[in-house]
Amino acid sequence: MCLVVFATDTTDHHLVVAANRDEFHDRPASQAGWWSDAPDVFGGRDLDKGGTWLALSRRGRFAAVTNVRRGGPHTGERSRGALCSSFVEGQDDAASFASTVTAQGAHYGPFNLLVGSGGALAYASSEHPDGARVLSPGVHALSNAAVDTPWPKVVRATQAMKEALQLPPEAARDHLFAMLADRTPAQDDVLPATGVSRELERLLSAVFLVGPTYGTRCSTVLQHRRDGQIRFEERRFAPSGALLGSVCETWIT
Repeated sequence: MCLVVFATDTTDHHLVVAANRDEFHDRPASQAGWWSDAPDVFGGRDLDKGGTWLALSRRGRFAAVTNVRRGGPHTGERSRGALCSSFVEGQDDAASFASTVTAQGAHYGPFNLLVGSGGALAYASSEHPDGARVLSPGVHALSNAAVDTPWPKVVRATQAMKEALQLPPEAARDHLFAMLADRTPAQDDVLPATGVSRELERLLSAVFLVGPTYGTRCSTVLQHRRDGQIRFEERRFAPSGALLGSVCETWIT
């Protein structure tokens, strides 16, 4: 997962999320659905390590993870995706869970983690051992650096979320999916420096990535209304960026 923009504790919603998962195309994954081994959890599954990049339970327990870009791939003895699975399947409160996994960050590849329930989310990162914290209500965004780091795609996504919150629910979803489909790279003078080449930095700066081996695999928009209704929609894409299919599920907490 390389972009997650979210709004918590708004007038009409506990939580609104728009996210793109960027990954190698040959890494096996299943589309979003109810898990056979955890029937109360809805989300995609990484069929390589068994975890997930983003999931939500019937009770409204939410988790999402991104890696941290610092010049190349880094892995750990444990799967980052297992952090999401553990939270949505478990009982721990978000703040305690975030503190615990931050202290254990050396066992994982570099990660940023969001966990929470209802309108309260906590943030944890392997890069900041003392940085686990509950996030303030409002709009936040996360890519492959610390939460709210103003990378170009984060700035664009944050503005789109603020605009979406002023729209009716269906129009808001359309607005967020349009933002998630944006393939425009950032200008060179605002690119971050993360240890990769300038050319690669430019390619990765778009919200939606298209490439033969690596790119945006799926886009998700999630709305958890204050009346308890949850709507989760995922759209899946081919290496060309063409739409492969979609799934939508609604339920009441």
